[in-house]
Amino acid sequence: MKLAVVGGGSTYTPELVAGLARERERLDLRELVLQDIDPERREVVGGLAGRMLRAAGYEGTLSVTDDLDAAVQGASFVLIQLRVGGQEARLSDETVPLACGCIGQETTGAGGLGKALRTVPVVLQIAERVRALAAPDAWIVDFTNPVGIVVRGLLDAGHRAVGLCNVAIGFQRAIAPLLGVDPDRVLIDQVGLNHLTWVRAVRVDGKDVLPDLLAEHGDELAEGVELPRALLERLGAIPSYYLHYFYFHDDLFERQRTGTPRAAEVQEIERELLELYRDPNLTTKPKLLERRGGAYYSDAATQLVRSLATGDGDIQVIDIRNNGTLAGLADDDVVEVPARVDSNGPAPIPQAPLAPEMLGLVQHVAAYERLAVQAATTGERDLVYKALLAHPLIGQVPQVDELTESLLAAGREHLPQFESREVTA
Repeated sequence: MKLAVVGGGSTYTPELVAGLARERERLDLRELVLQDIDPERREVVGGLAGRMLRAAGYEGTLSVTDDLDAAVQGASFVLIQLRVGGQEARLSDETVPLACGCIGQETTGAGGLGKALRTVPVVLQIAERVRALAAPDAWIVDFTNPVGIVVRGLLDAGHRAVGLCNVAIGFQRAIAPLLGVDPDRVLIDQVGLNHLTWVRAVRVDGKDVLPDLLAEHGDELAEGVELPRALLERLGAIPSYYLHYFYFHDDLFERQRTGTPRAAEVQEIERELLELYRDPNLTTKPKLLERRGGAYYSDAATQLVRSLATGDGDIQVIDIRNNGTLAGLADDDVVEVPARVDSNGPAPIPQAPLAPEMLGLVQHVAAYERLAVQAATTGERDLVYKALLAHPLIGQVPQVDELTESLLAAGREHLPQFESREVTA
């Protein structure tokens, strides 16, 4: 099997390589290609990847290239993990909305829209090369945020794609020790949209133990998502960390307004990581990588690829079409739910309807995501305006007027679709 990683120069890549090395025999991985447009990252990250694979006894080939066509040619899996505009663009996503009185976050709210507008067209261009050159039954696995919006764009264009986030596996790995069981026995029933989910059940060997978990470990669970225990008890569910931006908007806005942007912290972490990666004696991912975020990313990624390749029928939380899974959402909405994954693809596990306090918020954001994809693919300014107007973290005309102009101005270098429409007009 050939697997290509687009954005292979990411500092996350050693995490992924570690997982692929563990699963190399079950995956029958013969060829791994890391593609990236940044020559320094290709050299540094590719060098560490090679040392890690040799230390693990990998007998296949590793290629590092800037040639997208060569990377995806004949590939069975294409993993996409890129950031259009780099950390500088992320800093913009996190700061531009603050000037308008809105949360600045790279996947949620106005910042998430800024990233989607830059990212969706680039991912779709990559996907077209995959369609033309990869194996006929190739899968695109997207880790690029905002995952739900990117995957919706891919599926709308007819690509064989699935999205993946590490939130559910993070819950699984945090909850298993509380229960004193192996993580493989814990099934996280997490539902909603990407970065807008709730864990409504935690099953161990088929039995839901969430009520007992909340009663016995409510403080630890609440601390992990930075939300009050009383909220978890009232909801009877564990919200993802990202619900913090909705449930405590004003508090977080004030902290962001006076604090250091996460993008600045990540830039420094990445600088330190790349220095570590240059060490010719380093053959394992360094502990500092944990501070970069994306915990258990490699485990989630390799589990998904393994199930698609081997057809083992494992249940995993992924981003796929709704197709009636969550009542109250359109069939073509992209939801994040548990699905049974085999070689034919993922099949979502049937779900009970969302409670009203969850469904209302999900419907609101699903409408925004639909408009975000349309705006990114058409370059229509009015759709940017409507997407911002639809988002529950924005939704006020003065902010929407200002943000429409600010986001397009800040991202101008990476938004040619809007430039071309202005010229045409």
